[in-house]
Amino acid sequence: MIDARIIRFLRKHHVLTVATTVKDQPWCASCFYVYIGELNALVFTTDPATRHGREFLANSFVAGSVVLETRIIGKIRGIQFQGRISEASGEALDAARRAYLKRFPVAMLMDTHLWVVDLTHIKMTDNRLGFGRKLVWNKDKEY
Repeated sequence: MIDARIIRFLRKHHVLTVATTVKDQPWCASCFYVYIGELNALVFTTDPATRHGREFLANSFVAGSVVLETRIIGKIRGIQFQGRISEASGEALDAARRAYLKRFPVAMLMDTHLWVVDLTHIKMTDNRLGFGRKLVWNKDKEY
């Protein structure tokens, strides 16, 4: 089960960095996201013609981060994640669209091509729990 502190952090924040790699060439992009707890997934929009959009189609395994910027070392928190990305479709598309537009209503004015990251691994650093303290969740090791 995912630690509630991880879920609260993902729900509180709204910008992620997602990293791809194709032909041993890494790339990353920042996107506005929404976390959908029922799916344990991150949803964001980007045009499939962008470099990262094209690379999602070539290699669906992605990594990324969501971080809190602070100069106070004792308050540093952040998440690193891995997952499988896909274009939202079917019932997941409806849930993703509702959640994304609720969080970012301005997106109704644009063409939203939604992507879903099915999270497979999450590591959260939370220095409020002690310097360098980690909370880890792995989909394959759930009980």
